Amino acid sequence: MLYLLVKALLSGAIIAAVSEIAKRSPGFGALVVSLPLVSVLAMLWLWRDTHDPERLAAHAGATFWLVLPSLPMFLLVPFLLRQGYSFWLALGLGCLLTIALYLAMTWLGPRVGLRL
Repeated sequence: MLYLLVKALLSGAIIAAVSEIAKRSPGFGALVVSLPLVSVLAMLWLWRDTHDPERLAAHAGATFWLVLPSLPMFLLVPFLLRQGYSFWLALGLGCLLTIALYLAMTWLGPRVGLRL
């Protein structure tokens, strides 16, 4: 239980730090958030828990392919905000786009040989 609490606190601290950094410098905040910190932490936790290289390799490979469908959201949201859409609508549409692309990736990926 303590291990789970440590994982949650460390992961939450990174999110809190990024939001504080972004308040002062949106560009630097974006740089920090673009670092694969969550992925690296997840790999560290997975390795510590399993010591299974095949599981870790599968996780890292699937992460790469599943990051791709999330990227268009980071183009759509700023575009909509600059067009005058409200934050919540822009974010909601960005999330809907991401969900649709995730569904497409999970359907298409295995059909073209990806292990997700």
